[in-house]
Amino acid sequence: MSRIGRLPITVPTGVELTQEGRLLRVKGPLGTLEREIHPEMQIERGDGQVRVVRPSDEPRHRALHGLTRSLVANMVTGVTSGFTKALEISGVGYRAQLQGQKLVLALGYSHPVEVEPPSGIEFRVETPTKLAVFGADKELVGQTAAYIRSRRKPEPYKGKGIRYAGEQILRKAGKAGRVGGAT
Repeated sequence: MSRIGRLPITVPTGVELTQEGRLLRVKGPLGTLEREIHPEMQIERGDGQVRVVRPSDEPRHRALHGLTRSLVANMVTGVTSGFTKALEISGVGYRAQLQGQKLVLALGYSHPVEVEPPSGIEFRVETPTKLAVFGADKELVGQTAAYIRSRRKPEPYKGKGIRYAGEQILRKAGKAGRVGGAT
């Protein structure tokens, strides 16, 4: 049995799971998420828990078992507490600010970089150099954070750019000065 797939998913009060064919809908305090479940995976409900059941021990089914369980668990977590991805900006003059819902970034270009939040995503700017992407859909939060990071990836010489909080940037040595002068 899959170590991840066999774990039951606890459904907190206030969260409602409905399944129509292959479409699984999870509704909670932070919104509603929908996802199509693989047709060979079944979802069983019982006394405040949900289990994902696979039809056989085929390697393909075992892989789908853990994946489906993780996706459903992320949906339940997303509608109850949500997901946050923190980003840090480093560089002289680099900063972030909110204009309404829109995120405006000054990243050393001749123009400000504006990022519109997708539906269900919220930007939070703690300081001009620290921001967070918050939402119920883990996949969308990660994609949005990756898109913001791609506007100015950290460069390897000075480390300037946008990085994930806690991300280590491999630094390169700059040009080595010549000793002794020209010969």
